[in-house]
Amino acid sequence: MSDGTVRIVLADDERMVRTALRVILDAEDGLEVVGEAATGAEALSVVRELRPDVVLMDVRMPGTDGIRATELILGALDDPPRIVVVTTFEHDSYVYDALRAGAAGFLLKRAAAEDLVQAVRLVARSDSLLFPAAVRRLAAGYGSRRPAAAPAWVARLTGREAEVLRLMAAGLSNAGIAGRLAVGPATAKTHVAAVLAKTGARDRTQAVIAAYESGFITPG
Repeated sequence: MSDGTVRIVLADDERMVRTALRVILDAEDGLEVVGEAATGAEALSVVRELRPDVVLMDVRMPGTDGIRATELILGALDDPPRIVVVTTFEHDSYVYDALRAGAAGFLLKRAAAEDLVQAVRLVARSDSLLFPAAVRRLAAGYGSRRPAAAPAWVARLTGREAEVLRLMAAGLSNAGIAGRLAVGPATAKTHVAAVLAKTGARDRTQAVIAAYESGFITPG
């Protein structure tokens, strides 16, 4: 995003889906589809070559599915793109597993064009949680991996950091957190960075998933 343009790769085994997404995204200022892939394995190759900012990844593809492709991409690159999985069904264990694997969020294939564009811009900024209510529902349905004892990072959070993590789970951006806590944006950003470091999370989505699975936050 050196020139302010969000560079996007589309990964879906259906050509018509990729074409429809390209038409919507390329029509927007500041968004550019730079590549496409028809399989998860091809997605890894295309991402290695083009180094996009965002990947829209079909969660179910033959061979290497979107979950495994997400793991491969995030594991292969030092500065990986933000990955948003695209799915037909919202309440899907595949989606939750993709979030656990490192995806920054998910979109429904039937999403309106404006929701698609907003989601891409949001994850590119990486300062807010994409569809927090849906993440809560997924955590309630599939987050049964809760350990018998709370992980060590829970005790390491300061009171303010614990509050920030709850606000992150509610979907607040850095600016929203700053306003809620009556602190400056830089201070809010520092708290968010501390939460990510202590939870060992790659991004806000992973921190929130960890919060639910640890029992730190209870879905509901």
